Amino acid sequence: MAKVLFVMTGTPYWTLKDGTRYATGYWAEEFAAPYKALTEVGHEITVATPGAAVPTVDMMSLRPDMAGSAQIALDLEAIIRSAEVMRRPIHLADARLDDYDAIYFPGGHGPMEDLSVDADAGRLLTAALPSGKPLAIVCHAPAAMLATRIHGKSPFAGYRVTGFTNEEEEEVGLAQRARWTLETELIALGVDFTRGEKWKPYTVVDRNLYTGQNPASASHLAERLLKVL
Repeated sequence: MAKVLFVMTGTPYWTLKDGTRYATGYWAEEFAAPYKALTEVGHEITVATPGAAVPTVDMMSLRPDMAGSAQIALDLEAIIRSAEVMRRPIHLADARLDDYDAIYFPGGHGPMEDLSVDADAGRLLTAALPSGKPLAIVCHAPAAMLATRIHGKSPFAGYRVTGFTNEEEEEVGLAQRARWTLETELIALGVDFTRGEKWKPYTVVDRNLYTGQNPASASHLAERLLKVL
């Protein structure tokens, strides 16, 4: 079976433009749904974070109204609690592409704080693109693509990509409070940004790059990853 590296945010907050820290982390569904889908068929998951920090779940993502229902929220929490790999992540600096068959970046607002400027995330992404190995990234996690920029240029320029849209950020009330928004920065990076209907599952495939727009897209991204694996 395949070995899949989950590259996750290690921060519990996102710094807004007024300097305040917005409590966040990773979004529950974006970890739990792919984790469950991949492990159920026997694939092996390793979690890597900056500094080997234990990932923090965004508690908003476990609210019944955000998860979809009280039962879904409980199911997500149960998956997270059962995932021993979450309690012993490896250092992202030690992650080697050669050791894995696929890479997956879950989102949440956390990646906007740390992965967007993390040199090790940038190194891994830059190596993954030409490798042909499946590279899946969802929601706010495409922020890590910003860390691939060298002298203003990124290897992701020209790739068809989706991610959390400005419209969705506005609806959660954070667009005006953010130092920058994901869609705007990705377009400035040179990607061919594409979007689907807000809050609906939407995924894009360009060569070995698989991206999803929002939390609802995580399960669909996992299905695509399972097929290619």
